[in-house]
Amino acid sequence: MAEQIHGTCDSRFEAVKRAFQTNFRDHNDIGASVAVTYQGEFVVDLWGGHLDAERTTAWQEDTIVNVWSSTKTMAAMSLLLLADRGEVDLHAPAAKYWPEFAQNGKETVEVRHFLSHTAGLSGMDEPVEGDALYDWEWMTSSLAGQKPWWEPGTQSGYHALTQGHLIGEIVRRVTGQSIGNFFRQEIAEPVDADFHIGTAAKLDNRIGNLIPPADPIEMEENQSIASRTFANPKVDATEPRERKWRAAEIPAANGHGNARSIVRAQTAMANDGSAFGKKIMSEAGTKRIFEQQSAGIDLVLGVPMVFGMGYGLNNELMPLSPNKNTCFWGGYGGSTVLVDQDQRLCFSYVMNRMESGLLGDPRGLGLVQAIYASLQ
Repeated sequence: MAEQIHGTCDSRFEAVKRAFQTNFRDHNDIGASVAVTYQGEFVVDLWGGHLDAERTTAWQEDTIVNVWSSTKTMAAMSLLLLADRGEVDLHAPAAKYWPEFAQNGKETVEVRHFLSHTAGLSGMDEPVEGDALYDWEWMTSSLAGQKPWWEPGTQSGYHALTQGHLIGEIVRRVTGQSIGNFFRQEIAEPVDADFHIGTAAKLDNRIGNLIPPADPIEMEENQSIASRTFANPKVDATEPRERKWRAAEIPAANGHGNARSIVRAQTAMANDGSAFGKKIMSEAGTKRIFEQQSAGIDLVLGVPMVFGMGYGLNNELMPLSPNKNTCFWGGYGGSTVLVDQDQRLCFSYVMNRMESGLLGDPRGLGLVQAIYASLQ
């Protein structure tokens, strides 16, 4: 039985709706949403399926879920906004804003190294036990005291959970606000984006539980940077069901939203800093994404990556778009974000049934291909 798809889709992008339907028919999607803005206007806003594996409760227009590392695009956007305002110098030592960070050889680590996963702090030495992951002061103090695992700035190693605390502490030191509050006031509320870093209990009735992957990420227990990164902090796919996870601010991993809310927030990055009648940052501020910071085999992901300021960059080895000025990221299990400044296009896909990968899967890729086919 075909899943009923709800929402709106411009006739020019009918291929995207078909690809969305294909995800339910051929790729076992259970509940999902997809959204696209083109030239600053919504052309796709679709949702469908169910909130549970038993398919008893329908995914609603306002359903939100934990989107894992797609949250990183919101943290990056927050820091780029401060840089655009002249409040943060991305090439300054992080210790300029966070003096305690200047320990154990990190005196020269720059703010931009946080954005590009090149700070050498992809995991933590001190065991993250109990509720320590939810304790902002504990996490940032531990990272401030830690020695880098490789020479900062030389290559990337995906900061799976730590990146958000590193970026977020710069935001907190500069603004006096938590990154969740700063993002909400300066980005989400102005463009009416229903996306949350630190999610209030009153929203629980709209949150769908993620369905863990059949094959969770398994890392060999050795001393490689990759295994150490995923071993500490260690989280599993059922943790987002806990209220304490939802309430915490983990800006690398626990944002809650749907495709529409991600696109509402990120559209400004595709449209010279403006979205839905609101000026969020300057055109130059959005273009800083494309200042390449690293290229090569990522020490954690084990695949070739090109990082700019806070986003992965389109490249020959991972050609998501025919357009050069395209950036992207995604979340554990399959959520996806893409920003194409050349086409002034923003796309997101969010789902509840997780696949095992960290870098997307056929569901998101099929939707991206359908978008570009629609533009030809």
